Amino acid sequence: MDQLTQIVSEINSILWGPWCLIPILVGAGIFFTFKLRFVQVRQFGRAIKHVFGGLSLNGEKAGGHGMTSFQSLATAIAAQVGTGNLAGVATAMVMGGPGAVFWMWLAAFFGMATIFSEAVLAQLYRCKDSEGRITGGPAYYISYGLGSKPLAAIFSVLIIIALGFIGNMVQANSIATAFESAFDIPTPVTGLFIIMLAGFIFIGGIKRIASFAEKMVPLMASVYVLGAIYIMCMFWQNIPETFETIIWGAFNPTAATGGVIGASVKEAIRYGVARGLFSNEAGMGSTPHAHAIARVRHPAEQGLAAIIGLFIDTFVVLTATALVILVTGSLDGKATGIVLTQQAFSKGMGDAGSGFVAICLFFAAFTTIIGWYFFAVQNVKYLFGYKLVNIFSVVVLCFLMTGSFLKVNLVWELADMFNGLMVIPNIIAVVGLYKLVAKACADYEDHYLKGEKPVFGPSESLTGRLAKAGMRRIRRIRASRARNS
Repeated sequence: MDQLTQIVSEINSILWGPWCLIPILVGAGIFFTFKLRFVQVRQFGRAIKHVFGGLSLNGEKAGGHGMTSFQSLATAIAAQVGTGNLAGVATAMVMGGPGAVFWMWLAAFFGMATIFSEAVLAQLYRCKDSEGRITGGPAYYISYGLGSKPLAAIFSVLIIIALGFIGNMVQANSIATAFESAFDIPTPVTGLFIIMLAGFIFIGGIKRIASFAEKMVPLMASVYVLGAIYIMCMFWQNIPETFETIIWGAFNPTAATGGVIGASVKEAIRYGVARGLFSNEAGMGSTPHAHAIARVRHPAEQGLAAIIGLFIDTFVVLTATALVILVTGSLDGKATGIVLTQQAFSKGMGDAGSGFVAICLFFAAFTTIIGWYFFAVQNVKYLFGYKLVNIFSVVVLCFLMTGSFLKVNLVWELADMFNGLMVIPNIIAVVGLYKLVAKACADYEDHYLKGEKPVFGPSESLTGRLAKAGMRRIRRIRASRARNS
C-alpha cells in the first residue's frame, strides 16, 4: 500500500507540478477573467441578487424538465462543499504551510471566470436524453461544441472514476475517520450507515437529490460558518497575525511557520491550487452537470449563479476552516486532515468541538457524495444510456464502503490524480469555445438586461443560435478532416 501511495504521489508531483495543471488552470482563469472583462467583479452584485432574490428552500419539484436555478446551484455547492473545505484545507496547510490558503484564494478568484464559462456552455449545449429528460455537461459541449466525441468519451470515463468511485471514497474515508475520532464509532458501522442513507437518496433520482440539496446545503453551511465565527471571536486577538502569516507564508512558508512545517513556495502553490481545485472544482468539469439542467431565462444567469457557488465554497466555508486552525495555533505538523480540524475546533469549543466537526463533516461530505453521484451518473447515461445506471449505483455504494477503510494519504493522492486527469479534456473544450461564452455574456449585458431583443435576432433564442454556431464549427472540422484524409 505504501509503495502504491508513493507511485501515485510521484505522478501527482508531475501532474500538479509547475509545468502542467497549475499553469493550465490558473492560466485559463486569467484568460477568461480578461476576456469576460472581470465578470466575477462587475456582475457580482447582480449574481447575489439572482441567487438570493427569490430564495426558497422548498422550490418546484425537479424532474425531466430540469431544476430551478437555486436547486441546481445547491446541487453544485453540495458537490463543492465537502471534505475539501473541512479536511482538504488542513492537509494543504500541513504540506504547504499557511501560504497555501493564499494560493487557494488566488486560484478561486480567477476560477470564478472559468466556472462562469462552464455553466454558460452547459446551458448552451444541454439537450434531452433518450427518455426526454433535460441533461447536459462537459461531455455534451465537448462532443457537440468542440466536435470531438472521443474526447467527450474520455472525459466521461474519467469523471465516473474520479468522482463516482475515487472521489466518493475520499468523502467516506473522512466521515469514518471523523466519527471514529469523535465518538469511537468503528469505521464499518459508519460505512454501513453511509451506504444505506446514500442508497435511499440514489433510488429517489433527481427529485430526491434536488429536494435534499436545496434544504440541506444552506443549513449545513450556515451552522458550520457560525461555529467558526464563534471560535474566531474567542481568539480575535490572533486574527491580524493570522492574515499576516497567510500572506507571508505564500512567499516564504518556512519563515512563516518558524521552520515547523518546512514547506517551500512550490509546495505551498502545489497544495494550495490542488486542494483548491478539489474544493471549488473550477475547470474540473463537474458542476456544469448541475448548471446544465437549471431553468433560467438566459444562459448567463446560471453562470452568475456558478460564481456565487464558488464564492461560498472557497471564500466562506474553506476560509472559515483555515482561520480556525490558524487562530487557535493548531498547525504544528503533527496532525493532518480532519483530525487537525477537530483539534482546532476543540480548542474553542472544548470536548464538543470534535463532535461538532464530525457532524458538520458528515453532512458536508454526504451532500458531496450525492452531488458527485449525480454528476457521474449523467456520464453513465451519456455513454451507455439508462441500462447500466442501477449497476453503477451498486458499484458506487461498494466504493463508499471500501473508502471507509483505506489510509487517508492514498485516498487523497488518488483523488488528486484523477481530478487532474479529468481537467484536461474539459479545459480544452472550455477554452476552445470561449467565443460563444463571450457572445453570451455580451448579449446578456448589452441586450437582455436592457430589455432588448437578443442580438441574434427575434425569431430564435440565444441558446438556439449559439448551438447552431457550434454545429457549424463541427461541420467545418469534419469537412477539413475529409479533405485531409
